[in-house]
Amino acid sequence: MQLPNAGPGHLYAGAGSRPTIGTENEPASVAETKVEVLLPLHRQAAVLAALRQAHPYEEVAYELIKLENEHQDVGAGLVGHLPKALSPLDFRQHLKAVLGVPVVKHTAFDKPIKKVALCGGAGSFLTGAAVAAGADAYVTADVKYHEFFAPEGRLLLCDVGHFESEQFTGELFRDLLLAAFGRTFAVLFAETSTNPVQYDC
Repeated sequence: MQLPNAGPGHLYAGAGSRPTIGTENEPASVAETKVEVLLPLHRQAAVLAALRQAHPYEEVAYELIKLENEHQDVGAGLVGHLPKALSPLDFRQHLKAVLGVPVVKHTAFDKPIKKVALCGGAGSFLTGAAVAAGADAYVTADVKYHEFFAPEGRLLLCDVGHFESEQFTGELFRDLLLAAFGRTFAVLFAETSTNPVQYDC
């Protein structure tokens, strides 16, 4: 069977090259197959290293073509459900208690809160996605004045503060690192708060 990416390859082994196929200082031809693979950018170095180790040629012919496709398994936010529905006021009070914040900026909303979307940090760009997901509330930070109009009453948009929305990230990374490297891997947390924002209530 003739493969669509198969064909003859031509090479010339120079002096001292010790070719796998052919003879030094003489042209040679060999049947070759072009292999195309998709890989995430963070795996590029490891894949190229494996290619060079496995390939019999001293110089491996390859081409990298960047794709702008979105990763289907990676996103910037989460959607989940509360154990029981809360009123908008009770939900905001719950946020304040859990996050330890004195104030929550929010839009007007009068329906029960059950399905909640969340994005730590500056996540106003996902407000439309939270609406599309059918969330009753969207919790994020750094929402600008005009961005509070975006939900148009379809959900409760809550801005809890940038630092406050990311304050538990350290514990998440700790758990991931310990799961990957075992209990012999030391994870240390800074004891100094780096939040430059202060509140007067």
